[in-house]
Amino acid sequence: MIYPPGEDGGRRVRAGVRFLGMAYGLLDVVEFLRLAGLEDADDDWLRGSAMVEWRGGGPDAWLNGPRDA
Repeated sequence: MIYPPGEDGGRRVRAGVRFLGMAYGLLDVVEFLRLAGLEDADDDWLRGSAMVEWRGGGPDAWLNGPRDA
């Protein structure tokens, strides 16, 4: 689950009850997922996966714009 952007532009990332980190762009989310065991995760997978729940906007919703764009 990717939560809505916070005041600093970061989005909380969780896998179930486990907090994975604060992401400031898609590459951060991809890295968190890889570290959590989803080694095949990449930008395209993240955008199209039904396993990912985006709250407060989709993969392009970042307050300061994606760092990795």
